[in-house]
Amino acid sequence: MPKKGHSSRGGGGVSKKPTLVAANANPDESFIVFTNDKGPSKSLDCKPKASLSGESTTKAGSSEEAPKRPDSRTLIGGASWTGKLPMNLLAEHCQKQKWEKPEYTMSKTPDGFSSMVILKATNTKTRETMTLPSFKLPPTHKHLAIQATAVEARHFAATYALFRVSSMKNIHMMLPPTYRDLWKGDFADLKKGDQNEGKAWMYEADPFQAQKEREDARLRAAKNREEKQVQRDKEATLPLRPNGSSALGSHGDGRGGHEQKRWAKVPKVEMGKRTRTRIEDLIRSHAVWNPHNVTMIDSQRSRLMEDLSKLGFRKRHVEEASWHCKDREETLEWLLIHVPEDDLPPWSLPENYAAGISLASGNLKREGIVKRLAAAGYATELCEKILEMNEDDESRAAEALQKLLVKDVSRMNTEPLDSQVSDPDVWDEELNTLEAIFADRFTIIQKDLCQTKLTAPNGIQEVTLQVRKPATASYPHSSPTIAVLSEPPLPAYIRLSVLRAVVKHVESELLGEQMIFSIVDWLESNMPGLVEDPGPLRDIAAAASVGEQRSVTVQRQQVTRNRKPGRHIDWRPATTASLRMLSEWEARQSSHAQQTMLKTRRSLPAWELRETIVDTVNANQVTIISGETGSGKSTQSVQFVLDDLIQQKMGAAANLVCTQPRRISALGLADRVSDERCGRVGGEVGYTIRGESRQTPGITKITFVTTGVLLRRLQTSGGSSDDVLAALADISHVVVDEVHERSLDTDFLLVLLRDVLRRRKDLKVILMSATLDASIFERYFSGTGRVGRVEIQGRTYPVEDFYLDDVIRRTGFTGSNYSSAGRYESNERGDDDLDGMDAHTAKIIQGLGHRINYDLIYQLVKTIHADLGHEEGAILIFLPGAMEISRTIDTLRSISDIHALPLHASLLAAEQRRVFPPAPRGKRKVIAATNVAETSITIEDVVAVIDTGRVKETTFDPHNNMVRLEEVWASRAACKQRRGRAGRVRAGECYKLYTRKAEMMKMSERPEPEIRRVPLEQLCLSVKAMGVNDVPAFLQSALTPPESTAVAGALKLLGRIGALDGMEMTALGRHLSMIPADLRCGKLMVYGVTFGCLEACLTIAAILTVKSPFVSPQPKREESKAARVAFARDQGDLLGDLRAFETWSEMRSSHPAREVRMWCDENFLSFQTLNDISSNRSQCLSSLKEIGFVAISYHHTDSTRALYNRHNDHDVLIRALVAGAFHPQIARIGFPDKKFAASMSGTVELDPEARTIKYFNEENGRVFVHPSSTLFDAQTFAGNAVYMSYFNKMATSKVFIRDLTPFNAYTLLLFAGDITLDTSGRGLTVDGWLHLRGWARIGVLVSRLRMMLDEVLAQKIDDPGMELEGNEVVDVVRRLVELDGMDQ
Repeated sequence: MPKKGHSSRGGGGVSKKPTLVAANANPDESFIVFTNDKGPSKSLDCKPKASLSGESTTKAGSSEEAPKRPDSRTLIGGASWTGKLPMNLLAEHCQKQKWEKPEYTMSKTPDGFSSMVILKATNTKTRETMTLPSFKLPPTHKHLAIQATAVEARHFAATYALFRVSSMKNIHMMLPPTYRDLWKGDFADLKKGDQNEGKAWMYEADPFQAQKEREDARLRAAKNREEKQVQRDKEATLPLRPNGSSALGSHGDGRGGHEQKRWAKVPKVEMGKRTRTRIEDLIRSHAVWNPHNVTMIDSQRSRLMEDLSKLGFRKRHVEEASWHCKDREETLEWLLIHVPEDDLPPWSLPENYAAGISLASGNLKREGIVKRLAAAGYATELCEKILEMNEDDESRAAEALQKLLVKDVSRMNTEPLDSQVSDPDVWDEELNTLEAIFADRFTIIQKDLCQTKLTAPNGIQEVTLQVRKPATASYPHSSPTIAVLSEPPLPAYIRLSVLRAVVKHVESELLGEQMIFSIVDWLESNMPGLVEDPGPLRDIAAAASVGEQRSVTVQRQQVTRNRKPGRHIDWRPATTASLRMLSEWEARQSSHAQQTMLKTRRSLPAWELRETIVDTVNANQVTIISGETGSGKSTQSVQFVLDDLIQQKMGAAANLVCTQPRRISALGLADRVSDERCGRVGGEVGYTIRGESRQTPGITKITFVTTGVLLRRLQTSGGSSDDVLAALADISHVVVDEVHERSLDTDFLLVLLRDVLRRRKDLKVILMSATLDASIFERYFSGTGRVGRVEIQGRTYPVEDFYLDDVIRRTGFTGSNYSSAGRYESNERGDDDLDGMDAHTAKIIQGLGHRINYDLIYQLVKTIHADLGHEEGAILIFLPGAMEISRTIDTLRSISDIHALPLHASLLAAEQRRVFPPAPRGKRKVIAATNVAETSITIEDVVAVIDTGRVKETTFDPHNNMVRLEEVWASRAACKQRRGRAGRVRAGECYKLYTRKAEMMKMSERPEPEIRRVPLEQLCLSVKAMGVNDVPAFLQSALTPPESTAVAGALKLLGRIGALDGMEMTALGRHLSMIPADLRCGKLMVYGVTFGCLEACLTIAAILTVKSPFVSPQPKREESKAARVAFARDQGDLLGDLRAFETWSEMRSSHPAREVRMWCDENFLSFQTLNDISSNRSQCLSSLKEIGFVAISYHHTDSTRALYNRHNDHDVLIRALVAGAFHPQIARIGFPDKKFAASMSGTVELDPEARTIKYFNEENGRVFVHPSSTLFDAQTFAGNAVYMSYFNKMATSKVFIRDLTPFNAYTLLLFAGDITLDTSGRGLTVDGWLHLRGWARIGVLVSRLRMMLDEVLAQKIDDPGMELEGNEVVDVVRRLVELDGMDQ
């Protein structure tokens, strides 16, 4: 900032005041307190600087009269300024935030005035006031704060304070010009520098919270230093343990320096005391041990006892555990849960562990009582609970604890209390006698409490017996309350075992007489043996924990759904129903409407072969019908078969199911065939698609279904081959259309049908293909019986082809070296493609490249539209994906008389149907479609096809587990199908936006079967769900077997995601097998229902299925990313997309459409993509309703909706569920070494720079966050996140991960893979590669909790209506991930 020069300082005025100048040399240490006093003020003999407003001060000693002093508004903003001043803006901001009024310090220096702001905030509940350090500029920028006047200094300080708390807002637009320049200039540069140095926290909107977090970080750093020192001390003294291994077993791999250093850097996992107690009690009460009652052989038990004894467990404990558990792994788990903490081996204990130490409660008296009760060996938490139940009465609480311990003693005194005479002198008399006998060894502590020192066994210095007179019963007819104490203290369970044995002896032998002397005598005789062999842990379990121990070894009973057996077909002719059908059919044939339809049907090539088709179907078990597009094979063949059965008086036996690869095909064919039969959809002809069905049992004879619907019917039939056979018992014909597409579902269905055909000879299978490759299907079914073939020749009307060079000449397109997609492409096309073309056309094509040029499509549509003139007819454009469709429609909007419609799989059925009716009057229909329009559906009025020749296909490399969705050349067979769409109502035209050479040289003859190019997890799970044990062998029987590597990898992944346990399906696996979605999305939806955040999980699943709603135009890429970051709030990419969708959904229901679209544009959101997500979301919900996992009435009752979404706004939980659903797609976050800096409040930890944070996954090692991610520049992560889940991984110059969600350590433990223990005491390992420092018991508790969660899911699948609200297991899991294991 420019400053005015100063007048000479050589005058005596300055030299006379050296002390004042020195005192004010540091502006931070000199303050002027402004008051209302009117006393004289002193001034320095130095000239002030120029003010921010640019006005000069009056020179000292000027002979002219001083001008009138300007007011504050003029001084700060200039004469024309009418807006608010910085101090006013800061005061208003503080008031809105409910902070205290800002305070200003003031320092006077030789150069002028300097001020700083101090902010304060008072907690309304605690009334505690927090004061922040003043907002001070760094030394490099301190000169900016020096102002000519105190007023200007305060306004400058207010501006800087505003920037510190509101730099993310556009407040600078409200500031005077000079301060506005500071905001966008010096202050912005300062912020950028601070962020690069890891000081982004300085610019948080809530500085009080930021300060608190910095202080917490400082305390954690100090604690970490102490822990590291303790760890180093522990390493120096702790001996190595023997090796062990288990599924929850052990690593004993030594303590090499490098290895130990690696463990020291891994995240630490802790568990709050109350949380741990709750989980322990839950597991002790409900966990199932050895559910199949497997018994170890003696030799196995002996080896186990020896092995685990070497790890530090008592042999007696190991032996007891071995009788309850099936193997070594479960035995180790049982020991770590049931052995009291003070008797566990050192390696299994947490760092700095000390038995019996707890935080002070604030009630010293109560704390003292609890401590005395716990000294007998009872669990502290149990003592607190029992004491509270007995209103803090120590005597009654002690008696209650003892009764709990000995509740299973068989011989109890059963005499009624009122018949027992209580002599109050007996107790006093006995105490006097004992005092005389034991002398100094005996002490009366209180009138009802005494203690006696016993002869201690070997190894124990001192043993004390405490006896308390019973508080609620008569003595000596009831046992007194006893405690056996020792020094050093015996393990708690030994103290309880001794106590239990004493009370048992008292109850059986000593009641009714003075007994304390006898107790002393019995203890001194029997205690050495009890210490050596205290007995089973289960005997004292009730007093060792809060929860009551139950032995649960019964396996859960599987609830089998009684599926109604299929009605077998009655093939008898001339039944009443068949005769009625014949009569109705004959009556219909004579109607005018039917005759009109028959006239249309007779024009199709298939009509000429109707008798051939019927005869072939009747003579063979399998019939293959090949016919080109437009031949009528899909609409006519099923009608020919049905009409023949009706005429043979067997119409009642007919039940034809026709599968289609896509929903729109099933819907379109159902509409078309029902129209041709002059009926309504849902009558004689119906359909069933996911989430929608229109058919009438007993009436509907032809049902069009998607292939997936039929597969799910077979999957849910029960599983075995007999169940599959029964599921088809009432079906007479299965028609599989479009088999040439070789989709995954179609190939799977063919395997099942081939098996069924061997056992059911009356079932007819009809395969329909649009290409002449029937021989491969004939060979496949040749072993099941006779296979017939029918070929339908010809097309309704001829179609003329125009290739790319023809299109360019016809449209006059001039092109450019840059495609309209914005990418330079002149070198993409080889010279061979251009042979035989004129130079001008070749140059244009060379510039186009292979990518889609939307300008060319625009010109071509205009040309076709003009050529057609007033003739009716639609234009069909084939594009690779929804994004290209959206862009094409946007491009065509400028043509006023064009009615453009999208058509792709993500649209709702109602939206897809919009392509069938004619265009509005005066407009031409243009349909932009993916390959869903290639086959099966018939858009009657199409007269021209524009084929880009491109398609999006999924490719999968099983060797590196990489999935890619790539835009590739369509096959020649597919392009032939596209071409055929144009010849339905008249001679058509097909415009191919590729060259003849590209068609022959770059396009394959037919597409690669999907089974060989996609991941097979869903298929393998579906096969497993049908009861197939040997999945690889089953898939080898497919038409084209998949790679064995891909199958093995799929089965391994199913195990890792929790769908399979060995070769058995888990409850989660059974759920996922019935949800027609990506396994990860299905798993997320299951978790959403289970944990009460269904809507959020449905939306995220839909986003993953469609794509992110955010768009990123090249010129505004940074602004687009900033918009997405604003929604994400450091919670990850998917939660940002989720919150954006939720906001859009709310606005859509309450704002006009125009406002919603404007809001979308402002936030870089695609309105169409949001609609697609909404549609897909509805389909996902329908899937959950179909399997009964969500109530059918879900959308109609508010109470039901609230029940499923009670945790919908819990970001930590949703992030955990996303991570659990994506497992094993996990990356470890590698933070750099911590750096600290000095501050006014002490040493604080600096945020690491984003570029220093590294990410690692299991398969690739180091991976990189994709630049489009909201976490690309992240320096910290929400909720103690130390891991990152990702949905997509892509390899270019580096391996990038996308769709990221950060999560904490407990999410990893609860939702990831196997947990193994390190018996050297270093911690836990998850999935074999992710390490955590923590207590071994935490790993066991979480592992058993996961098993219990799987049991809950199993119960939910057996009983879909089961209510999970209030389920303790689900609630514990939720709290663990939300609080990261802590109590609060």
